[in-house]
Amino acid sequence: MTKKRFSLFPLLIGFLITAWLLSQYGERWLRLLLIYFSQATWAKELVSSLPITRQVAARFVAGETRDDAIDTARDLRNKGMAVTMDFLGEHVSTPDEAIAARAEILRLLDDIERHELPNTNVSVKLSQLGLRISEDLALENMRQLLQHAQQYKNKIRIDMEESGVTDATLRVYRTLRQEFPNVGIVIQAYLFRTEADVQQLIAEGAWVRLCKGAYAEPPDVAFPNKADTDANFVKLTQMMLTDEARANGVYLGIATHDENMIQAAVEYAKAHQIPPSAFEFQMLYGIRRELQESLVQSGYQVRVYVPYGTAWYAYFVRRLAERPANLWFFVSNLLRN
Repeated sequence: MTKKRFSLFPLLIGFLITAWLLSQYGERWLRLLLIYFSQATWAKELVSSLPITRQVAARFVAGETRDDAIDTARDLRNKGMAVTMDFLGEHVSTPDEAIAARAEILRLLDDIERHELPNTNVSVKLSQLGLRISEDLALENMRQLLQHAQQYKNKIRIDMEESGVTDATLRVYRTLRQEFPNVGIVIQAYLFRTEADVQQLIAEGAWVRLCKGAYAEPPDVAFPNKADTDANFVKLTQMMLTDEARANGVYLGIATHDENMIQAAVEYAKAHQIPPSAFEFQMLYGIRRELQESLVQSGYQVRVYVPYGTAWYAYFVRRLAERPANLWFFVSNLLRN
């Protein structure tokens, strides 16, 4: 018991500091601090060692095994939702780790087919497939995954990571798009460059997920203020829902839990007679579940992003960074144990 109290003490001090930062400087500083925690080895060792962390993380992560994720996907499909599955992991340091990740994702594609889960696809990070080791390694691993998915008439979307690898990610995506129609891309609204990227993706007829962005970026690269990111998110959503974009083959996943962003998309679609089948809302597993179900009941397509795996720590802390409500949910559960 004494040992547990001691291990909790620095963590509780850290959360008190984050609460003070939030009250003094707003959500941006809290978000930056939590993103730092998501990357710090000492924080990972401390936080992930607490049993309560795994319990709370289970709200956002389907489990550590592929079977856990398949069970979760089946439940969501039974509720009328589409699913994107993600084997967690990023920034591998050896080719063997990248190949191991590829092997797991190949098995995941097999299981999606074997369990007959329609409208269930996969999302991957190129850094998990070796991008920081070699762009060619990541490209070849992605090529094998797309070939396998194509056999099942399935799709894979490439996640976007921090801005330092945006150009490389888009290069790999465009190389693969010449060979595979079943590859998609994620784009981030908080980057200044994204409007130009979206214009090109519209011309290419891309399969796109638009998100706000979840990494700490310098102010010369990304909008520092949430209001500016929100405004850009709405602008980019409308760009990718135009008649021109849809005629080119663009299919947009609007990835947000922000009801203002959702309402803006709904109003634009209604004003321009865009049917709900022309786009979909995408949300993360465990966040705003009632909103997910409400949108389905209202006739909109909803896709839930279902992560799984043992590398859940960084993903979990980034979810805390995105919404203060997630952080307080974690703290309240921590203090009850």
